[in-house]
Amino acid sequence: MGASFGRGGATTFQQDLQNSDCIVIMGSNMAECHPVGFQWVVEARERGAKVIHIDPRFTRTSALADLHVPIRAGSDIAFLGGIVNYILENGREFREYVQAYTNARTIISDDFRDTEDLDGIFSGLDPESGEYERESWQYKDMEEAASAGERDMGEAEGEQAHGAHGGELEHGETPHEDPTLEDPRCVFQLLKKHYRRYTPEMVERVCGVPKETFLEVAEALCENSGRERTSAFAYAVGWTQHTVGVQYIRTAAIVQLLLGNIGRPGGGILALRGHASIQGSTDIPTLFNILPGYLPMPHAHEETGLDLYVERNAPPTGFWGNTKSYMVSLLKAWWGEAAQFENDFCFDYLPRIDEDHSHYRTVADMQDNKLEGYFVMGENPAVGSSNGKLQRLALAKLKWLVVRDFSEIETASFWKDGPEIETGELATEEIGTEVFLMPAASHTEKDGSFTNTQRLLQWHHKAVEPEGDCRSELWFMYHLGRLVRRRLADSTRERDRPVLDLTWDYPTVGPTEEPDAEAVLAEIGGFDQEKEPLADYLPLKEDGSTTCGCWIYAGCYKGGTNQPAKRKPTGEQDWVAAEWAWAWPMNRRILYNRASADPDGRPWSERKKYIWWDESEEEWVGADVPDFTPDKRPDYVPPEDAEAQEALRGDEPFIMQGDGRAWLYAPNGIVDGPFPTHYEPRESPFGNPLYKQRSNPVRDEYDRPENPINPSGDEPGSEAYPFVVTSYRLTEHHTAGGMSRTVPYLSELQPEFFCEVSPELARERGLEHGKWATIITARSAIEARVLVTERIKPLQVDGRTMHQVGLPYHWGNKGISTGDSANDLFAFVLDPNVHIQEVKAASCDIQPGRRPRGPDLPKFVDGHLRQAREGA
Repeated sequence: MGASFGRGGATTFQQDLQNSDCIVIMGSNMAECHPVGFQWVVEARERGAKVIHIDPRFTRTSALADLHVPIRAGSDIAFLGGIVNYILENGREFREYVQAYTNARTIISDDFRDTEDLDGIFSGLDPESGEYERESWQYKDMEEAASAGERDMGEAEGEQAHGAHGGELEHGETPHEDPTLEDPRCVFQLLKKHYRRYTPEMVERVCGVPKETFLEVAEALCENSGRERTSAFAYAVGWTQHTVGVQYIRTAAIVQLLLGNIGRPGGGILALRGHASIQGSTDIPTLFNILPGYLPMPHAHEETGLDLYVERNAPPTGFWGNTKSYMVSLLKAWWGEAAQFENDFCFDYLPRIDEDHSHYRTVADMQDNKLEGYFVMGENPAVGSSNGKLQRLALAKLKWLVVRDFSEIETASFWKDGPEIETGELATEEIGTEVFLMPAASHTEKDGSFTNTQRLLQWHHKAVEPEGDCRSELWFMYHLGRLVRRRLADSTRERDRPVLDLTWDYPTVGPTEEPDAEAVLAEIGGFDQEKEPLADYLPLKEDGSTTCGCWIYAGCYKGGTNQPAKRKPTGEQDWVAAEWAWAWPMNRRILYNRASADPDGRPWSERKKYIWWDESEEEWVGADVPDFTPDKRPDYVPPEDAEAQEALRGDEPFIMQGDGRAWLYAPNGIVDGPFPTHYEPRESPFGNPLYKQRSNPVRDEYDRPENPINPSGDEPGSEAYPFVVTSYRLTEHHTAGGMSRTVPYLSELQPEFFCEVSPELARERGLEHGKWATIITARSAIEARVLVTERIKPLQVDGRTMHQVGLPYHWGNKGISTGDSANDLFAFVLDPNVHIQEVKAASCDIQPGRRPRGPDLPKFVDGHLRQAREGA
């Protein structure tokens, strides 16, 4: 969504779903995984909205939907691309919205070649590097924002894109455009050309969705979009965990832009995050390639400096034109008085990245003896990450490992009871990893905030003191930093100054000297020149007079008050509920809401009225905080020397984009194509009916002995893995199970690892309900209890019957309820934009009975693959 709209967060909020006329839930089992938010879907349905659930399995979400559409896992772009084609071929787009608020009219470089021209790849593919050079993707006569030689390695893309922007615009320069949308090189016509082959018949062939069912979905969206009606999409990790996961979201963005559903009540795209603060962990990131507020991490260029960084990363137009103010205020928050104009505000103190340092690359480096130590906090990669065997083998190569959790999880105990101990692939006495297991405090034992699925910061208050040695992450990192600083106190080495100069003076409270979480929140929210808490990010300065730990969170401590702790009841405020907690940025609940009014500032309709221009007040008014300069007139035209947001017109609502418009076509911000394209999962029983290119040509794939790949499509041996396997979550367990498999009540509700199969697949393979089955890939074989159910149906795909196997991924060998780990089956193959694993679609085999034990297990797995290749 960052590349499409300018920010990598949900465009709407869950309560707004009640205003939708049609809701499509895809890549999510919202009723079971987000049950509290699902109440608003039910509310919408009771008001007359049509609810559609598109998912391989019939779930509780499906049961409460008007229509459930079974689909082959991994084929969503073909389905969504079919909707794009249906809209365009039948003239169902909201033409006025598309012309005014998207880059549909923009002319693209004559050098650009589409997948239609090159049979499944775009122009610019370098066969040696396996990456795209994006110069040919740019707007006509404009250069790429950062050349290939200058672009930061590991640049944030896709969901984490920091204000994706078009080619560098000189003051007063505008792209070549065709307002009629007829030029064959304009985005609108290129979009029509790209998706023309995504016909209802092709959707049926690729996805296994009957043509009539597909048309019912497409027509429902079209009927419920336009001036008077709006439709919403909701997705979760069923979309993101693919080698083309970012492009799934991009395709939905294109659908919503064509139908005029972004920035309007009842519309938008709701990103249902994986747990309570996943959004927060990207806003103030646990990611290697971005800084708080989606500022890119600097790269280890030969010539570095703050001004060069700003030149590379700040477009001259849009709010990202203030990048220097955001960065300097962050540096001042971190290094205080040490950060001065003369030393670039300590910009050189920031670490530099020189390559991919994401999780899977780090694990591969670990296995290659390139790492000595590793911190694991709130994660359980031995269960929760792909290719669990490689995860555990890599942990055994470390010198030390710190694990912080509520109990001894599999990542902490791999050295004594991991599966590889039983198989003989690891021996406890030969593992040199020293493991430090540190007990963690739960959310009820500490103050702090969650940033939830709709960008909403909500404060949780400590209810009880943590028991024994349990401590919060805040306590652990603060006191670890304090002890490191004490060790370095007498150091005169320049390399130690970044640690010693940190503003590490947080007040502590209570018997355990817990850092005051509100003091940290205040630092994040920022202070102005008078040391007063900021009300928003607009006053941030590049001269060092303001501080702000995360510019998009500026204002979260407005007036010296903990804004996320606000709890005004619903009955005492309007439906937007602006006084319940605080949403970034500036407490806006619907982003890009200037688009809820037409170019002249009038609501598109009275029924969908939200934000509009009040001529008498000379400002934007309405139900929400305007996502726009409050007093910028709709007819404002910037002078030639205008900069940043002042360089955007009064009718350009996408204020984080350099051209002020949403992107149907993404010349930057996405590494695997300006238009989403259907590619098969890396492991699939099928070829690609749309193109010669079968899978994503620039996917991240780790070619190493510990990461063998199933033969796929028409490759020799692919028939040994004839079925599609997908993973999912249960209500009764939480992610990798560390918080739930140790709880008796939850373990009783879901006591055993199981696999879901259809009655037809059960008959074909001799599987019996309640008995055991062994599921096999090239990495491992696991066993599960068989659940024979009509909830997962065989589909007709590309002329043959296709079966799918469903696996919940919560189990491991620790806790009360134990079982094999589903993620042991999946490979290190990733989306190239955000380096997320593909665990929602792969190929597998399934056989009745239990898997082999001990050394026989790896022999069985290797033998299955070897026989397949030899038989071929």
